[in-house]
Amino acid sequence: MAAHLSYGRVNLNVLREAVRRELREFLDKCAGSKAIVWDEYLTGPFGLIAQYSLLKEHEVEKMFTLKGSRLPAADVKNIIFVVRPRLELMDIIAENVLSEDRRGPARDFHILFVPRRSLLCEQRLKDLGVLGSFIHREEYSLDLIPFDGDLLSMESEGAFKECYLESDQTSLYHAAKGLMTLQALYGTIPQIFGKGECARVRNGRRVPPDPMFCFQQVANMMIRMKREFTGSQNSIFPVFDNLLLLDRNVDLLTPLATQLTYEGLIDEIYGIQNSYVKLPPEKFAPKKQGDGGKDLPTEAKKLQLNSAEELYAEIRDKNFNAVGSVLSKKAKVISAAFEERHNAKTVGEIKQFVSQLPHMQAARGSLANHTSIAELIKDVTTSEDFFDKLTVEQEFMSGIDTDKVNSYIEDCIAQKHPLIKVLRLVCLQSVCNSGLKQKVLDYYKREILQTYGYEHILTLYNLEKAGLLKPQTGGRNTYPTVRKTLRLWMDDVNEQNPTDISYVYSGYAPLSVRLAQLLSRPGWRSIEEVLRILPGPHFEERQPLPTGLQKKPGRWRYRICHRHH
Repeated sequence: MAAHLSYGRVNLNVLREAVRRELREFLDKCAGSKAIVWDEYLTGPFGLIAQYSLLKEHEVEKMFTLKGSRLPAADVKNIIFVVRPRLELMDIIAENVLSEDRRGPARDFHILFVPRRSLLCEQRLKDLGVLGSFIHREEYSLDLIPFDGDLLSMESEGAFKECYLESDQTSLYHAAKGLMTLQALYGTIPQIFGKGECARVRNGRRVPPDPMFCFQQVANMMIRMKREFTGSQNSIFPVFDNLLLLDRNVDLLTPLATQLTYEGLIDEIYGIQNSYVKLPPEKFAPKKQGDGGKDLPTEAKKLQLNSAEELYAEIRDKNFNAVGSVLSKKAKVISAAFEERHNAKTVGEIKQFVSQLPHMQAARGSLANHTSIAELIKDVTTSEDFFDKLTVEQEFMSGIDTDKVNSYIEDCIAQKHPLIKVLRLVCLQSVCNSGLKQKVLDYYKREILQTYGYEHILTLYNLEKAGLLKPQTGGRNTYPTVRKTLRLWMDDVNEQNPTDISYVYSGYAPLSVRLAQLLSRPGWRSIEEVLRILPGPHFEERQPLPTGLQKKPGRWRYRICHRHH
């Protein structure tokens, strides 16, 4: 059992175990030895719910990554393809199956679609002549994945692009299904609040929002599924009081700004994937005297980051400027603990010290790792360029010089800094100015295309289509009203002992967090004007609870918090 999933207010091990049980049941249908062929994208999410030990218990002997041509040799009875419902993957699977048929002896093939079966994919397999080769064709509902005691994720990186660029609303259905699973395990959520839309695109242009394609649709789907569901969730006393659904386009600013917490900076600089990070190995090499720095490791250091690690749980959400003092105090505590061995005189005292030794050694190893990570991050955050970029971001977010061409962005383009860095800054300026003046937007576009290549015309077009980069219409900048009403910018921020969420960006309070805070107290009626300015409708739905399960006044309120990554 993953103990860290039960540390929060809600025991998410219940969800993890339900997902694992479904996987075990499918594996047991395929009697005999097995080889799993993985869609590489799914290996990370599956690793969070089913380690190899669980698969091995159910006769999984080999695992391969899905690739073209022939599969590696494996003396097994069953070959199971675990894939997303993508047409291009069906072509590879067909190639694998046909090559195995020619190789002999006969194998039993199975396919597990994650998270849904697809008639289009099955038709493609039929057209390629291999659909009949599969004994089991099933789906595995891996919608919400428990990452930590307070974090669930769909790991659907392309959801925003699918909704806003491709008019594909499938991710909304998956969100509704995942939330239904949550209610089946933890009870009906009495109140659902939401804000935002998923605007449709027709003939390559944006059209007015349709209420049927907004996040209210997720709530509507949940309510309809609840009526159709015949399980036992109605007999479970509800754990959650409220559900808040926010469309990403309600708060485009937050993901564009540079994160300044310890975990946020690790993600900004190195990228956290499925709770793992890969780091430069030099800082983690054991120091040996007289080796002159020779034979340094070349393979990246891979570390898992979650609240199962005591030190990481303590520092992950701290502003990076507050991390150094915590590591220093922890080093003194650990050093003092090891010094206690000199005071152990009796057999009982020595035995007690030895029993604590594994935990102390783990704590020392953890401290060494995070000290090395902090040093790597500090090398970046103390650079002049990082300071200049952060200064420009904070000027934009506080409403300074958002309506004209920025000299730092000009310099970044001229020096051909990474395009993603330039685009984030330009989009941030656009969001903080409710769109750019046409001449400013045209200037940025021209400079980007001349420097980075005209193939990025499509990139700029897609950013405009998604609302991240746009001309200012109507000549009115509404961001100052939103900023002041929601207190998105705080001048006095205590990074060491914070009392406000603005510490995570050293001044900027994430808009989505402010909306959640105001919904909790005093309610959204106090910010009706701002809600009308922000994209999309806002709504409230109530789900009736069966008699006997209504909450009593003053009962403890549970909530799952979503970390910003």
